[in-house]
Amino acid sequence: MGIFGALTTAVSGLQAQSYALENISGNIANSQTTGYKRTDTSFADLVLSGDLNVNRQVSGSVQAFSRSSNEVQGTLQSSSSGTSIAINGSGFFVVQDSSGQVDGKPTFGGGDLYTRRGDFTVDKNGYVVNGAGYFLKGLAVDSKTGNPTGSASEIIKLSNDFYPAEATTSITYRANLASAPQTANYVSGDESSWLLGSSFGANVTADQSDAFIASSVSGDAVTVYDDKGTAYDVQFRWGKVTNEDATAGTQDTWALYYLSDPAATGSENAWTKVDADPAAAGTQNYVFNSDGALVAPSDGVTSIANLTIDGKSLGAVTLDHGTGLTQYADTNGAVTTKQLTQNGVSSGNVVSVSINDGGLVNATYSNGKSRTLYKVPVVSFYADNQLSHVDGGAYQQTVASGAPIAGEGEIVGSALEQSNVDIADEFSKMIVTQQAYSANTRVVTTSDSMMQDTLSMVR
Repeated sequence: MGIFGALTTAVSGLQAQSYALENISGNIANSQTTGYKRTDTSFADLVLSGDLNVNRQVSGSVQAFSRSSNEVQGTLQSSSSGTSIAINGSGFFVVQDSSGQVDGKPTFGGGDLYTRRGDFTVDKNGYVVNGAGYFLKGLAVDSKTGNPTGSASEIIKLSNDFYPAEATTSITYRANLASAPQTANYVSGDESSWLLGSSFGANVTADQSDAFIASSVSGDAVTVYDDKGTAYDVQFRWGKVTNEDATAGTQDTWALYYLSDPAATGSENAWTKVDADPAAAGTQNYVFNSDGALVAPSDGVTSIANLTIDGKSLGAVTLDHGTGLTQYADTNGAVTTKQLTQNGVSSGNVVSVSINDGGLVNATYSNGKSRTLYKVPVVSFYADNQLSHVDGGAYQQTVASGAPIAGEGEIVGSALEQSNVDIADEFSKMIVTQQAYSANTRVVTTSDSMMQDTLSMVR
């Protein structure tokens, strides 16, 4: 090749080192870009062929190539945003770019793109979009089972829908009843003073209400709902019917009442008794053994056949005590409520959206309920580094990358993946690149000087 070959080889070296510096510059510029993957530079020598004499072969020129680092994970950092997500392990989120807008709403017509940039937020139209403007795709799920309803992902769009009202069908009630209830009629040492009067049967009228309250203790209250989500307060009161007496063969028994009509007057029914055993309506009380454990109902569950509040029938409601209804001594002589909850809700609208670990998109409603709407999938490629880069940290599938397959990485909620750029490493590569570039300029200068000397020989 001679002097001219050395000159062109040095120029190729300048071009290669310039290319490397461009990649280094881009890496440093994006060192704080969420989910960014650095681009390294590989060099390949180009050797002249045709000369079989190994003693006459020359080193040849150089060419630079990009080498992706898509398989190198960046550091995961916690985020205060409930819709920020990151992938721990290999894989990508599936996204799409908008192809335009109609009436202020995005339209879609392009193919799928793939990204690890997880700084997603919900926009004004209900789409989940990241900081680069790409729209997240997910699998719609059954809100009750949490299982996907199909195999094809779709662009996630959250509507400001309502959580439907649900009627109360079950009340969970756990409490301890003081073995010596301190009613308004309570007299220390007089066991008969804390018992419920025998005049109170399956119903307590408004005329009897004061006397009933004086001989019973409050059992707390719970709010229940009808099928339209209207709220009703259910107030409970306990009255001890009999004390344990081994001689008489009696056990501790209690009667539970609820306030069915707070506006009742005169002979109208105000309080209604809850039957521990509906099969023996109006006669069966709660029974406790000498250890204070509930023995009737035996399974700790009973049913209010027709729960009626203020004239509104709420239908049959299960009253579940489990093993959590006891009768132990209590210095306050009151009912100590441990748990009093029910399963009905009023309707509610969306107040927040979050994506939790595992990629489940959950909506929280104003009634305190939440439900899962989508599951975010993770996909991988056999050759991650063969994906084609596009703007905003997204990638396109290529023939070399292969088709997407189910990913192995797991989604981490409220987290973001940082850039995998190491500034110290980039600065070190920049110094080496600068030295190599300078050395190539010396070769160009030297080659030019030698060519000038050669040309001057003919003068």
